Amino acid sequence: MRAFTRALTVSGPLAAALAVAGLTATPAAAATTLDSGHVDVLDAEWDGADLHLHVHDEETDTEYEPADVTLSVPAAAKVANPGYGFLGSGGQIWLLPDTEAEADAAGVLFPGISTEHLTTGVFADDTVTYTLVSATRNGSATDAFSVYTGSGTRWFDSNPGITTYKSRSFGVATHNHANWAFEQAGTYQLTFRVQGTAGGVTESATETYTVVVGS
Repeated sequence: MRAFTRALTVSGPLAAALAVAGLTATPAAAATTLDSGHVDVLDAEWDGADLHLHVHDEETDTEYEPADVTLSVPAAAKVANPGYGFLGSGGQIWLLPDTEAEADAAGVLFPGISTEHLTTGVFADDTVTYTLVSATRNGSATDAFSVYTGSGTRWFDSNPGITTYKSRSFGVATHNHANWAFEQAGTYQLTFRVQGTAGGVTESATETYTVVVGS
């Protein structure tokens, strides 16, 4: 059974009331840090009326709201730049690899893009589209994030100077993996949208993911 986990944060009058009662309110911060193992970072689901995006930890079969999770990319993820032009001129990058064996060997996340919980016959052409809406590093727009295959084919590129490599369609009921690359250390905010057409109506969900690189 898939468990669903969401952190409870308390603020405003209720927080004040808790303080008066001698209780401590939970800080409004991500409650869970994921730094290794198989994790579907982009996990689309359909409840019959709306699309949703979750983070699905395959290791524990637990779902999280993206706002409740920090994805950690530690120093162990740093590797030699494979030389693709879109990865910049630096000698090294932080890489979450597209194969589970490599990820396990380095002790880092094996990130997935999943539509496996979407059934056929619901969305037009049995596809949905993931879009990288925006990407920041330490609060500023960044060109330092990309997702690409082992052959160097880009799926997503955060470079604000280009309009390509922002969206990619995936068939429903599939599980997809590629390399997630970060060219600089820092705190990234990656906003993704999933969108599809169901019953002639465009449905979508948008969430922001926090990734701390070089932690």
